[in-house]
Amino acid sequence: MNLLEKSNRRLNQAGIVIAGVFLAAMIAITCGNILTRLVWVPIRGTFELMGFFGALVTAFALGYTQLNKAHISVDILVNRFPEKVQRVLNAVNSIVCSIFFTLAGWQIARWAHTLKVTGEVTETLRIVYYPFTYGVAVGCLLLALVLLVEFIQQFADRNGGR
Repeated sequence: MNLLEKSNRRLNQAGIVIAGVFLAAMIAITCGNILTRLVWVPIRGTFELMGFFGALVTAFALGYTQLNKAHISVDILVNRFPEKVQRVLNAVNSIVCSIFFTLAGWQIARWAHTLKVTGEVTETLRIVYYPFTYGVAVGCLLLALVLLVEFIQQFADRNGGR
């Protein structure tokens, strides 16, 4: 279990570093675009790059955010239940969400493969779509891993993983 938890944490830390790099690139491109617009020569393809980079930032941050319990959670009702009921609800939520994001990651990866085979490119910069789409799939799978580990922890730890 320790190896799984460590691997999970390291993979998601790598994911957040990747998200940070793309966020920094978004900031740099946005600032560069603002400055170049002052002389009437905006950076071509800024809109495309912001879309791709924004998708990667979001996808790679999902797992790390879940790992640190930083997602919004409305638990007013659940907190009133007994501890055992809370553990069962948390376990059910974790496994259902893990399955959902595994399926989402798989379907997004299939879509990326289709984009690769068809050679789909963006309109302005002629950038291929599929590497970014694979990145989003990886982000979904990282979140699925975090949720799976949370599910396992509900049963491995007497305190429900807390």
